[in-house]
Amino acid sequence: MSTVEVRYFAGAAEAAGTSAERLAASTAGELRAAMVAAHGAELERVLERCTLLADGVRLVDPATPLTPGGTVDVLPPFAGG
Repeated sequence: MSTVEVRYFAGAAEAAGTSAERLAASTAGELRAAMVAAHGAELERVLERCTLLADGVRLVDPATPLTPGGTVDVLPPFAGG
């Protein structure tokens, strides 16, 4: 299994207790599971509303493969204008 750099923003960073970390995952679904395993139910609730971007591309399907050594951004909804 490869590792990816995960960058958390705003409320996701608060729920994870960090702004970045490396996690082992080969697919988007594995990554979500790894994030929840590492940070628990509070992050799981936040992730339900977040968008995940892998190297700038939105991850929708849990089976989507991740690029080894790539970057995934965890973006909660933003308000403003």
